[in-house]
Amino acid sequence: MNKFFEKYNFSLDVEKNGRSLEILSSGLESLMTPAKLRTCFSLMDLTTLRANDTAASVRALVEKVNSLKTAFPDYPLPASVCVYPNFASVVRDAREDANLHVTTVAGCFPSSQSFISVKAKECAMAVEAGADEVDIVLALNYFLAGDFDAAEAEIVEMRKAIDEAGAKVGRKVILKVILETGLLSTGENVATASLLAMEAGADFIKTSTGKVEVNATPAAALVMCQAIAAYYAKTGRKVGFKAAGGISNAKDAICYYSIVENVLGEEWLNKNLFRFGVSRLGNSLMSGIEQKTISFF
Repeated sequence: MNKFFEKYNFSLDVEKNGRSLEILSSGLESLMTPAKLRTCFSLMDLTTLRANDTAASVRALVEKVNSLKTAFPDYPLPASVCVYPNFASVVRDAREDANLHVTTVAGCFPSSQSFISVKAKECAMAVEAGADEVDIVLALNYFLAGDFDAAEAEIVEMRKAIDEAGAKVGRKVILKVILETGLLSTGENVATASLLAMEAGADFIKTSTGKVEVNATPAAALVMCQAIAAYYAKTGRKVGFKAAGGISNAKDAICYYSIVENVLGEEWLNKNLFRFGVSRLGNSLMSGIEQKTISFF
């Protein structure tokens, strides 16, 4: 038996999961209430990870969020703005509310193909530049070769670098580990990667970078949430879930919301334990809430 499955008493039923997702998908329209859409809005990591990002374009995105309290005063803040690490200080300095976190990718995102010393250093530099949260990528070069110990050791090393840098500036920094589920191919691999990342110290596990052909899918999300539940049952530590990559409309958001609600329960339906990594979702959620087309972001 898979050592992670045995350790965390995890079992995978692909056929049952498929039936569950069929039932869920058939009833999504009825679940799209303004209250749930508003909650989804509060869970967004508004993301810009483009080759042509500039300090000015990142600042403009943050200023949009700053203006939200005037334009839509009854809306919650998004959870964070997610950028490349060299823009962490831009978000930190431009935000008007520290509850809007600075999230950066790091660890040689999106491929994670480099030396671990380089990855760890970039993570530390991201924190020094203002990151409240750091999203790294599982080392698939090790994981897909079956060297789980090496894949886990890299996460541990980046966790250590983040914690040490955070201690120097007096704050606890959140670590999210991206599994790149579209490249893992099987539910067993998704579950194994999930349990490995949590064991290595991830505060969140995240579906995808958004940079490969297949990104977030409900099937992968369901397995990840089931792994989170098994890990919590064994350890008592709550790990968050982040869906990212291709989530562009309110119906997509409600699908993932429903998976989290059904598998993990209402305790997970907050920004401390559930996120969306998005670049386009905000306007769709706002349009659903207002029942008219909104083009705010």
